[in-house]
Amino acid sequence: VSRADRQFLMKLFKVTERTVFNALSTKYEDNDLHKRIRKAALNRGGVLMVTLPMTETFHDADGTMRQYLPNGAVLEFYRTDGTGHIFFRGKEVASFENVTIPMIYEIQERAAALR
Repeated sequence: VSRADRQFLMKLFKVTERTVFNALSTKYEDNDLHKRIRKAALNRGGVLMVTLPMTETFHDADGTMRQYLPNGAVLEFYRTDGTGHIFFRGKEVASFENVTIPMIYEIQERAAALR
């Protein structure tokens, strides 16, 4: 959300800037106040970017990016041909062409949901 929206949320809920920051971050305890602040932020045009567990990412000199997710999924993205691949339990389970940055977030979410 924009600075103006954060200021609005502070006044609306009569809270500090830190409380608004904590509510908009996924690193802090989730409570009723935080949920209400997030809902108001979304209603004012705020955007949820992505919520994923931390992943290890390697960028190779040949233009390959590999991500290792906590559930064992491995993502590979190739700059040379614009493809992306999800591997799970040693097998390729999905592939994508003409991958863009916004698509990477969707692919990460899909891979993180594998069980």
